[in-house]
Amino acid sequence: MRVFLIGFMASGKSTVGKKLAKKLGLPFVDLDNYIENKYNATIRLLIYGKGIDIFREIEKESLEALINKHENILISTGGGTPCYFDNMKLMNSSGDTIYLEVDLHTLVDRLMYAKQDRPLIWGKSREDLTVYAKDLLEKRQNDYKKAKHSVNGKNLKIDSLVSLF
Repeated sequence: MRVFLIGFMASGKSTVGKKLAKKLGLPFVDLDNYIENKYNATIRLLIYGKGIDIFREIEKESLEALINKHENILISTGGGTPCYFDNMKLMNSSGDTIYLEVDLHTLVDRLMYAKQDRPLIWGKSREDLTVYAKDLLEKRQNDYKKAKHSVNGKNLKIDSLVSLF
């Protein structure tokens, strides 16, 4: 069984992914962490050093490599992963996709207080972040909605996800 968690940055993909993988008895891979380890560089350095287009190609190749290597895995994708190339189609044809849907206000709160450095929002004020996140979320929504399952990610209970399988 392959499971892919998709959603906007700070929607809880990594946190939920670790817990769900444990419940399902699957290995867990955070796609961003996989890329950072493979290239020995942070996502931020890859984006700023190689450019966003090259990063998206690296992301696609990494996703394909994980799918080809593992029949049983839970992958937490990057927020933009489903929106480029044929990544969403590939994930849907390779396993179960779950969209963790979270409202804009909650996403902005989480992003403002996130410990992790997120290159696409670095240095933005709360107001700028809200405008940016709203615009980006609207652009990505069509791709996210192609997931086989959509769940409210705000106060998600892992057992409700387990029941999908």
